[in-house]
Amino acid sequence: MQKSLLISLCAGLFLCGTVNAQRDYSKVQIKPTKLTDHVYMLEGSGGNIGVSVGEDGVLIIDEQFAPLADKIKAALGELGGSDPAFILNTHHHGDHTGGNPVFGETGVIVAHENVRKRLLDRRVDDQPLPRAALPEITYKKGLTVHFNGEALGVVHFPKSHTDGDGVVFFKGSKVVHTGDLFFNKRFPYVDLGSGGNVKGVIGSVKKLLTMIPEDWQIIPGHGSLASSADLRTYLLMLESTSLVVRTGMDEGKTLEECQAAGLPEKWASWGGGFVNTDRWISIIYNSYSKKE
Repeated sequence: MQKSLLISLCAGLFLCGTVNAQRDYSKVQIKPTKLTDHVYMLEGSGGNIGVSVGEDGVLIIDEQFAPLADKIKAALGELGGSDPAFILNTHHHGDHTGGNPVFGETGVIVAHENVRKRLLDRRVDDQPLPRAALPEITYKKGLTVHFNGEALGVVHFPKSHTDGDGVVFFKGSKVVHTGDLFFNKRFPYVDLGSGGNVKGVIGSVKKLLTMIPEDWQIIPGHGSLASSADLRTYLLMLESTSLVVRTGMDEGKTLEECQAAGLPEKWASWGGGFVNTDRWISIIYNSYSKKE
């Protein structure tokens, strides 16, 4: 058990950006995908970025790592935009908020109140984050941002990927950015040390499916642009793999025995990303081992 908890802790540190210096961002390319006349998805290194460009200016959802800020700004410029007026953080992990110190200098950061609390606790080289990196506007359950001719509804999903997850609905454009509640076609990272748990993710994804019409486009936290059908497949994976591990736990199997037993072959390709099969089994096992 101690070994698996250590792996989970190391994963959390990685996502918080404390090993940023080990990465080489020079070859990272920011790839834009146009979703509507003014909404885009940007892919690079880290969480997917949502973008709104229009008469009110630029709004972005998440911004990956700080060393990519100039490349992201260049990509926004190619879309006809400039420095973002608003930055919405879907949660506190560094692969989504690493650019806060840069973009927060000229824009207003918006996030759940728990995101601000966790960023206040973050240390880089034993120093707190600069004031510009912290959300200036926070919410408890949700809020609405009126920008570029449409309403963007932000909804909090508690005790899921973390304790500060926010999902952004572009109500006029029929686009939703799920943050890390949704990893498309890959096993997710669930931050048990930051208030997340697998049961909560399953419940949140079920709720999301009732809120997203079939014809909407979905920007996942990680992975390619998705649809409601992809999100349903994701839910099936979450439920079926969790059942396999929980059944093993009920039979008295240790974590190592559950990992040795593995998961159904149909999910094998989902372990090719940051969270491999053994790590995903560990996350499920530790999540259901915790007392609520």
